[in-house]
Amino acid sequence: MSRIGKKPIDIPAGVAVTLSDRDVSVKGPNGVLQWQVPEGISVAYDDGTKQVLVSRGSDSGQAKAFHGLSRALINNMVVGVVTHFEKRLEIQGVGYQATLNNGQLALQVGFSHSVDLKVPDCVDCSLVSPTLVVVKGCDKHAVGQFAANIRAVRPPEPYKGKGIRYQGEHVRRKAGKAFGSK
Repeated sequence: MSRIGKKPIDIPAGVAVTLSDRDVSVKGPNGVLQWQVPEGISVAYDDGTKQVLVSRGSDSGQAKAFHGLSRALINNMVVGVVTHFEKRLEIQGVGYQATLNNGQLALQVGFSHSVDLKVPDCVDCSLVSPTLVVVKGCDKHAVGQFAANIRAVRPPEPYKGKGIRYQGEHVRRKAGKAFGSK
């Protein structure tokens, strides 16, 4: 049996879990998240112990794969509605910066034009400084995907290190051209 899948999910105070058919809904102080459970996986909520249990109906390969995944996704929903998930991105390079206005993140990162990204509704984006972008929200997938979309505009390059990177990300630097003299 899956080591992750068989662990019960503890539900903290202030969080409500609703199960209907194949839908799981988690409501907390930071918002409401919904997810549809795949076939072959069953989810049960115990009111007495305030725990959610995930189990599978068969030992097929697909059921085994979805067992741990389903438990992890429901756990992320519970954690997200209590505390926000957060990604921080640093912009490095001369003249590189970001501006935020009316739900649009505008990035000036060395192109002849600024790159505008629409901030999704379930994600909160803020600027600590013109070179530090903070993406946060209760949906872990949406936060990670939007942060990856920002980074994909100008990934860090290995020669000068210019570009957009996650805070604390190590970029392996390469040596430039070697000059050979006679």
